Amino acid sequence: MSRNFKKCLITGSTGSGGSFLVEHIFKKDKKIKIFGLYRSSGYLNFLKKKYKKKISFYKVDLKNFSLLKKLIINIKPDLVFHMASNANVRESFDSPVECTNNNNLITVNLLETVRQLKLNPLIIICSTSEIYGAVKKKDIPIKEDQNIAPVNPYAVSKAFQDLISQVYYKSFGLKIIITRMFSYTNSRRLNLFQTAFANQIVGIERGKINLLKHGNLNSIRTFVDIEDAMEAYWLAAKKGKIGEIYNIGGNKVISVKKFLKELMKKSDSTIRCAVDKNLLRPQDVTLQIPNVKKFKKHTGWKPKVSFRDSVQKLLNYCRENYKE
Repeated sequence: MSRNFKKCLITGSTGSGGSFLVEHIFKKDKKIKIFGLYRSSGYLNFLKKKYKKKISFYKVDLKNFSLLKKLIINIKPDLVFHMASNANVRESFDSPVECTNNNNLITVNLLETVRQLKLNPLIIICSTSEIYGAVKKKDIPIKEDQNIAPVNPYAVSKAFQDLISQVYYKSFGLKIIITRMFSYTNSRRLNLFQTAFANQIVGIERGKINLLKHGNLNSIRTFVDIEDAMEAYWLAAKKGKIGEIYNIGGNKVISVKKFLKELMKKSDSTIRCAVDKNLLRPQDVTLQIPNVKKFKKHTGWKPKVSFRDSVQKLLNYCRENYKE
């Protein structure tokens, strides 16, 4: 079974993850019409320049229910990727009300719009491994039926998105698939630790800064390349089962400290490091290893980009697009 789509709507389309998804879908299906919703411009100009008029973009705050409703009734998508969210974990501790209000409302507005308009698109809810919280060793690798126990405001808001989507599937019959993505490299998002490391290494190579600052290095994660992560989202839409929840993550298990060392090996500069207290979280998730057997079985997905190649790609991107 493989679904075909004519109109794909992406929320948060100009963000770091959304922009990669736009590019990936366009590679996979040149005939599909993509409609990108955005609140802040982000990578809007980059995407407009690359695709000219092949993609339609609409500026909208998803908290504005009536405007969202007008847009969706005009577009009538048969596929929706819900990527939009305030996604900065550290910042969510500083602005918990803003983070949770935004992430909760934009999601319920999207689902309620689809319900009220009696449309029937497939909706991919892009959730996160953060909702599992601090999982004990005995429950590793994490399965989809693991209890949700978020430890930061961002993760609480994503747990709401996840749970309200389950309600809209079970109670209102919306066609929903939930993906819970574990760590992946995203070179366009500077507040992810791996991208922050790479960007700082480039800064040191260019003499712009003399010290790499970091938070907790002891966390253990799995990693998957951005290309493999975007292919996973696409396969979830093409082959995933309606109503299912899928963990998505890589095979490479590594500590944040070793990830940093892997990046440092690829530089000829001497990299000095120091802890920045502002990067430490009041609570942290220190062990995130997923069981992805169900997703692989249902979709045939498997990561193709090796860990070392992914690290090199990340550093290359930061060298080409360095930002102080």
